[in-house]
Amino acid sequence: MNPEQLEKARNGAGFIAALDQSGGSTPKALKLYGIPEDAYSNEDEMFDLVHEMRTRIITNPAFDGDRIMGTILFEQTMDRQIEGRPTADYLWNVKGIVPFLKIDKGLAEEKDGAQTMKPMPGLDELLDRAVANGVFGTKERSVIKLPGAGLDAVVEQQFEVARQVLAKGLVPIIEPEVDIKSPKKAEAEEQLKAALLAGVNQLGDDQQVMLKLTLPDTDNLYRELVEHPKVLRVVALSGGYSRAEACEKLARNNGVIASFSRALTEGLTAQQSDDEFTATLDAAIAEIAKASAT
Repeated sequence: MNPEQLEKARNGAGFIAALDQSGGSTPKALKLYGIPEDAYSNEDEMFDLVHEMRTRIITNPAFDGDRIMGTILFEQTMDRQIEGRPTADYLWNVKGIVPFLKIDKGLAEEKDGAQTMKPMPGLDELLDRAVANGVFGTKERSVIKLPGAGLDAVVEQQFEVARQVLAKGLVPIIEPEVDIKSPKKAEAEEQLKAALLAGVNQLGDDQQVMLKLTLPDTDNLYRELVEHPKVLRVVALSGGYSRAEACEKLARNNGVIASFSRALTEGLTAQQSDDEFTATLDAAIAEIAKASAT
């Protein structure tokens, strides 16, 4: 593990940019970016276009290591290059931004009010490639819609995967997202907090994880996790909230930083001039970084 990356992940200012839309979410991301589905005819062309979008964001002068602590990449983005350098290498050695990799393969069918992750065949090989690429950590997402047995199954699976990631010398970002539309969101969050505390308490003395959580209904609900010695950082997802709403909620949760995806790229389009693109991106980064600094 790179000690400079570890220090930045633990104490660095700013937030984590989530640029990890995968096959299922890419068409929506491109559409919001002003590229309709009829602009590409197959998956290869689609991924070429989304890589162009990510390259435009990452190489932009507004996308800087002073306000962006880390960036989460999709597997194909890790495998590609930016300005002639592997993406993770470019992020760290050109921008000073810690690279993370999304490793889950999407969500399984809903059961007991939650969606665990689909099986991840070849995970060890993917983790080895991440290490070879200079990646610092991983991110793996599940979704919780209701409290109950499904929530416990999500947390159990997340820590099982986390142990596999830790064994490779990488830091896992555990992401058990609570659906913001859940009719029992607050109840689910209380159960999730207890389950996560139990999980981190079982980690080894030399092990730390990061947590990526939905902004809670109760401000500072996750304070014990923020302050827990086995938790390197707690970050928040935007989860469908607008950027303004997500930033307002984030600012009320001390010690939590953002890891926004759609809320970060809100307002960016392929049709903007470079100046317009830079101004829009800079305003978004400034707003999210400010909310992350509380």
